[in-house]
Amino acid sequence: LNDIIKEVIYTPFSKLVMDLIYALWLGSGLANLTLPTFIMLLISCLLIYLAISKSFEPLILLPLGFGGLLANIPGSQIAKEGGLLFFIQEIGIDTGVFPLIIFMGVGAMTDFGPMLANPKTLLLGAAAQFGIFATVIGAVLLGASGIMDFTLADAAAIGIIGGVDGPTAIFVASRLAPELLGAIAVAAYSYMALVPLIQPPIMKLLTTEEERKIKMAQLKPISQTVKILFPVVVTFVCCLLLPGVTPLLGMFMLGNLFRESGVTQRLHETTETHLINIVTIMLALSVGSSMTGDSFLRLETI
Repeated sequence: LNDIIKEVIYTPFSKLVMDLIYALWLGSGLANLTLPTFIMLLISCLLIYLAISKSFEPLILLPLGFGGLLANIPGSQIAKEGGLLFFIQEIGIDTGVFPLIIFMGVGAMTDFGPMLANPKTLLLGAAAQFGIFATVIGAVLLGASGIMDFTLADAAAIGIIGGVDGPTAIFVASRLAPELLGAIAVAAYSYMALVPLIQPPIMKLLTTEEERKIKMAQLKPISQTVKILFPVVVTFVCCLLLPGVTPLLGMFMLGNLFRESGVTQRLHETTETHLINIVTIMLALSVGSSMTGDSFLRLETI
């Protein structure tokens, strides 16, 4: 009787159960986990840790890291064609819409009063251009020497990191070097997050304690008329001279005009709060979804 039960009932049932368990295993992410994917999962978790524990640009690095986590789960398909992150990236990053909307929000948060009161401070911002062009030249030389596989477009996208502005870096990278988008975004926002650590020792080296105690008050009041004219004039002059800057600069100055006009309070509040917050989430998730092993784990990323 035991032999009959074992042959007729037990064995087929066991085989069925084992087949189901094996099919479940093959369909799991663990069975399809590769070393590059595992490393990217660790990197994504590291970004989430830095955002929460170290407060390194958490508004960007937290959703960016989680986007990388979702995209690198084997078999998830969320970042593949037809998935949620695929559509977010196609709508917001490939078209360049998300960085532009964020720039409008940044413009709505920017007060140009201190700069208008002391135009010499423009030189501080202009100094960043030396770092940008030095990096571009360095990347071009690395590409020309064959050490790295950098084209001129890649070098330009890498160099813009020196501007210490995430949306600009993402916008330029999406246009010139989409394969480097994830690495450039992480580098740009990590660089921005490290500024509070980099600046203090340099300031102590180059200034005295008395100089550091100087209160940086605005030199003179700036009229509302000047503040309203400023974004309009800058848009006219800069965009007529360099039409290519119109998307970023135009959105930035529009947001600033919302702030200074005095008649668009609701638009100003929406632009600098709810709108920029929503788009920041979508932007970071989509950029994180581009951080896959084949595009990120390369010598060029380092």
